[in-house]
Formats: sequence, structure tokens, C-alpha cells
Amino acid sequence: MSRPVRVRFAPSPTGYLHVGGARTALFNWLFARHHGGVFVLRIEDTDKSREKETAVQIIYDGLRWLGLEWDEGGDKGGPFGPYHQTERNDIYHRYLKVLQRQGLVYEDEGAVRFRSPRRPVVVDDEICGRVEFDRSLEPDMTIRRPDGSWIFHFANVVDDIEMRISHVIRGEDHLSNTAKHIELYQAFEHEPPRFAHLPLILNQDGSKMSKRDEGASVGSYIEAGYAPEAVRNYLCLLGWSPKDNREMIPIEEVIALFDLNKINRRNAAFDLNKCLWLNGQYMRQMSLERFCELSLPFLRAANIKTPDTAYLLQVLVLVRERVKLFGEVPEWVNYFFTDHYSYDPAAVAKALGKPGALDRLVQLAEAFRQIPDWRADALEAGLKSVAAKAGLKAGEFIHPARVAVSGRAIGPSLYHMLEVLGRDRVLSRLERTIGRFSREQV
Repeated sequence: MSRPVRVRFAPSPTGYLHVGGARTALFNWLFARHHGGVFVLRIEDTDKSREKETAVQIIYDGLRWLGLEWDEGGDKGGPFGPYHQTERNDIYHRYLKVLQRQGLVYEDEGAVRFRSPRRPVVVDDEICGRVEFDRSLEPDMTIRRPDGSWIFHFANVVDDIEMRISHVIRGEDHLSNTAKHIELYQAFEHEPPRFAHLPLILNQDGSKMSKRDEGASVGSYIEAGYAPEAVRNYLCLLGWSPKDNREMIPIEEVIALFDLNKINRRNAAFDLNKCLWLNGQYMRQMSLERFCELSLPFLRAANIKTPDTAYLLQVLVLVRERVKLFGEVPEWVNYFFTDHYSYDPAAVAKALGKPGALDRLVQLAEAFRQIPDWRADALEAGLKSVAAKAGLKAGEFIHPARVAVSGRAIGPSLYHMLEVLGRDRVLSRLERTIGRFSREQV
């Protein structure tokens, strides 16, 4: 490439990070990493009417959750700062004077407008190809509002010049703006960056995703408990492909393969179910330590105390095949960490309300007391032996036992669950359940 690769993600702080913006940031980050370049995070906050107080932090948190660390900008600074447009007024005034000296701007009811050359503009786009825009009938664009704030088009171009941006990779909805930007580059006698406009992300029905659509906000994935690497992987596939039909691809391999010529020209269809499926694949294949790391914030939020890491890992092994999102982990494991669990009324009615169910729990508790080696295989053999002596199927003992020790009708393998809970806790819970529901039946 003729000049060092420097790309940027330049979001407006509006209160949330859209998946379209996150995909744009990701593709810029991948391009920079592939070429050994620099990824810049610039906050375009000139329109104060749209800014939310905590919105900048939301952007930082969302990008870092996805693993997209920036090299310059944001809260890091760098050689071409400041990286918030509201802090760059002196720079914009300097560039405005350049246009004023050439007679290329004029005032119109307090706003400053740029005199368009009114000739066709050709955009040689890395993805969309050659696109020609007829600017002859377009009105002159405003570059500064009457209140003194700067319009996106002007500040965007000035910043890209000052920050030495080599490639502008952004959504296709900005393609029509590019003709205006090229006019400004020409007025400043500066070579434009290479442009690459990404296909749009659409809903399944072909409509453009809005912030109200399910899955549109990166924050919703964080709150639900998706694995960040799974969401990042899914975003990679929205418009880009390794060309070999793979869907689960390590990020290091994506970086090695990523190039603009592999970006699909067609709009990408967003499928939250596919993202959820991919998340499940990552949850099953990640290390237990990573599974634990991603579970902990949700366990803490649910006030589940987990001081014993070894015990926590034993518990998570049991449920990792069952949960679809990390936000579900507390519900699946809470009874492992407290004896004050609640009983699901439907489970109680079905498993403990059957004639003889409590008597079977008494028989099971007695059999379990005799087991010398508290292991899953021994517990299974013990339960089946009791069932055989009673002339009943094992399920007649399994279901009441599960409800007794967990309060739930569903869960991991009963025998492994009993092993992890331990002899004393299991026997205590069986006795407590027998006593409680015996009294209720009197």
C-alpha cells in the first residue's frame, strides 16, 4: 500500500452502540490488524442535541467487550488528538480560513456554506466499485451551523486529513456523502483516503435495523450473557466470508484472511437465532476457566456467593451443556450455593404429589446413607437397586429426588448433581423435604 494503514471508527455518542456500528468498528480493526496498521477511535460529538451523558462510556465498554481495543483516541490519546470533535475547534477554524481565502464559503442566515464546484464526482470504492454522483443540482452544503457548531461533513474530512487516515471503511448509507467529502478534499488540495462502503445490515424482512429491533444494541448481548467472542465471530460473517463455508472461525484466523475484496456486495441479513446458535458452540468449546470467567458477573449480580472456586468449577461442568446464555447460569446453579432454595410448585405437584412419593424418598435416603463411596456411579447403582426392590422404574425415585434436593424438575444429571452437592447436604435436603411435605399432606 502506498501509505501506512490508518483507519478509524468515528461514532456519535447517542446512547447505545448499534450492531451496525460495532460491525464497522470490527472491520476497521480487522483491516488494521491484517496490515499491521493503526486503529483510531474518534468521538464525533459535534451535535450536542444527540449526545447522551453516559454514551461515550457505552461505546468504550461495548468495543472493549468485543475485544476491539484501539491504538489511538478515545480515552488513550495519541499523536493526532484531541480525539473528541468538541475539543478540536481551533483546528476547524484553521481549515475554515483555508476555504475563506479561496472564496469557497459564504454566510447564509448565520450558517456557513461551502460553494460546490457543481460538477460530477467519481468515487472509486473498494467494495462498491466506480460510482458517479452528479452534484450539479445539489444545494451547497452547510459546514457550520448558526450556533457555531460544525457539521459532520466538514469535521469528518478535516479530522481524517489531520489524523492521516488512509482508508475510510464505513456503512453504505454514507456512500452518497462521499461525493461531498471528495469536494472538500479537493478544496484542501489533499489526496482523499481510499473508501470502502460496507453492505447494510438488514432484518430478515429486508427492512433496515433500527435501535428498537431485537439484537440491534450491543448492550443487549452484554446484558443477556452472550460470549463476546461469539458475537464478534457472528459480526465477522455479516458481509464477509472466508469463502469456505465455515462459520466458527478463530479471530486470529479472521485477521490473517481479512481483506476488503472478500466483503460481499449484497446487504447482510441479520439472524439473531444464528448468533444464538454460534454462541452455544462457543460456550460448549471454550475452556472451563473461560466459562467461569463469563459466568461470574451474573452470579455476583444474583448475589450468589462463590468463595470456593474448585466447587464452582465442579458445578459449572454440570450445567454448561444446558445453558444457552451466561445470564441463565444463576437460575441453573443457585441451589448449589444455598439451602434456602424455593420449590417449583408444578414440579412438587408432579413429582412429590404422586401416591407413595415421600415413602420412596425415605427409602432412597436410607439407601444413600449406606453408600461408602459418594460417587455418581455408586449413587446410580444405589437408586436403581432400591427401585428394583420396590418393583418400580428408576424414574419413580429420580424425579422426587431431583425436586427434593434442588426444588426443580429439570437440571443436570441427577447422580453427578448429588455427587457435587455432597453426602451431608443431600441427606439433609431429603430429610427436610420429607418433613415439610409430610406435614402439608396431614
